[in-house]
Amino acid sequence: MAVTHDTALRSALADAVDARINTGSGSAKVRLRASTTTVVEFALANPAFGDAASGVVTLAGVPIEATATATGVVDNAQIIDRAGVAALACSVTAIGGGGDIEVSNVNIAVGQACTLESLTYAASV
Repeated sequence: MAVTHDTALRSALADAVDARINTGSGSAKVRLRASTTTVVEFALANPAFGDAASGVVTLAGVPIEATATATGVVDNAQIIDRAGVAALACSVTAIGGGGDIEVSNVNIAVGQACTLESLTYAASV
């Protein structure tokens, strides 16, 4: 049998992830990357996410606009805390590809305007 969490614990875990991302004094960020190269970086609000509901936190301040600083096929992302440390790592695919983050276009060119429409983190059931 797999470990399961009740809703209150899932919400506490999701809020703990948000608290971790809000650690430090800089700006938290979402970095979309092609392998190890950062292609576009989105600065997050503080706090980065709203309060958890049913084990899920939703990114605050969206949509967020940014300009790509490199060209690449995005395949992974990092959420960087306010101290500049990678707190979470996740996969990125095109919509319908099953990634942790799904984007409308994984092929990004330097100078391209990009928009982060939404992002949620769900604590495991």
